[in-house]
Amino acid sequence: MDAIEFISNYDVYLEEIGSVIKPELLPILVELQSTDPHDLVKPDTWFPNENAARGLIWSIFVRRATVI
Repeated sequence: MDAIEFISNYDVYLEEIGSVIKPELLPILVELQSTDPHDLVKPDTWFPNENAARGLIWSIFVRRATVI
């Protein structure tokens, strides 16, 4: 999966997170929704599969959630 596909799927990944988190974590999700996915990956970024791309979003979410 290349950066363009990641960027086009970004909102889908966030929706998946939103469907399984507690309501008190929604502010983190809103913050990620306002983040431009172009700022998360470089044009030459490549993921070995879709799970790796999801893992990037989940790791960002978890890091922000542990700060709360």
